[in-house]
This record gives sequence, structure tokens and C-alpha cells, in this order.
Amino acid sequence: MEEEKVILVNENDEPIGLMPKMEAHEKGVLHRAFSVFVLNEANEIMLQQRAAQKYHSPLLWTNTTCSHQRERESNIQAGTRRLREEMGFTTELKELFSFIYKAPFDNGLTEHELDHVMIGYYNGEPEINRDEAESWKWMAIDAVKEDMQEHPEQYTVWFRIIFDEFYHYLEEHKL
Repeated sequence: MEEEKVILVNENDEPIGLMPKMEAHEKGVLHRAFSVFVLNEANEIMLQQRAAQKYHSPLLWTNTTCSHQRERESNIQAGTRRLREEMGFTTELKELFSFIYKAPFDNGLTEHELDHVMIGYYNGEPEINRDEAESWKWMAIDAVKEDMQEHPEQYTVWFRIIFDEFYHYLEEHKL
């Protein structure tokens, strides 16, 4: 099976090429990505615990789903696809904002992404894909913020960055 490719972009999110995902993370080159936050009617976030066999950040908590767009796939299409693949459900997604971040990992890989952050609403239970997720839970937004400050090592590096951006977005915008 051919390795998945990511879309390399400039700082204006204009595509400049494709690269195998692992190579992009080894070289730390800027590429397009997305992060999905699913909330329920109690305004809690559905968090995902990454599967134990993931090559980086295993068993750490993160947002509902995140990944990389495929060539000729819109941000919403990519988010919907990955939500179905990882968490076993779909819901209408809305893009909120995008930003660039860079986060090195202990294993030598680096996330350097232009991340498109999306939100959706769902009140059911997911049917998680055990190859992707170990577990899941609903957690109040402020409780996530507090727990992340007390136990940052339990959360993925990128989620700590993205959640901060998401939290500030929520402070400034009415959803």
C-alpha cells in the first residue's frame, strides 16, 4: 500500500506539492491539516484517546479527530471522512479558523501544519475504530483547560496548542 501523502502549502495555504506523510514529519515541512472538535448539547467536547499502537503520541488524549486532507479533498470532506473512519459517525461540520503551528515530538518527528479547525455537534456515542482510538469521553471545555494545565503530559502536543486557539476563538465568538 502506498504511503499517504500530505499537501505541502505556503503560509497562504496555497498548495506547492505533495510529500509522503512520514517524510513531511521527518523534515518538518509546512503542510495542510485539520482538527475537528465535536461538542454535545451540554457544550462538552468529545475527546479521543489515541490507540496504543500509534507510532507517536499513543494513549494520549486529543480532540475528536484530526488528520490531513487528501489531494482534491475539501477541508469539510476530509474532516467528515476522518470522523467516520476514527469515531464511526458523521455530523455536519463548520470551519471556524485556520492557523500555523510547529510542534516537535520526542521521537524526532515534527508537526508543522496549517491547521483548519472545524466544529460539529453530536449527542450520541461513537463506535470507535480500535486501530485509531483506545477510548473516548465527553469533557466540559473549562474542565479540559484545567486538566491540561494540571496534567499536560496526558494530552497530545498539538492538542495543547490547538485547544488554546480554540478556547480563545470561543471567548471572542458566539457559536
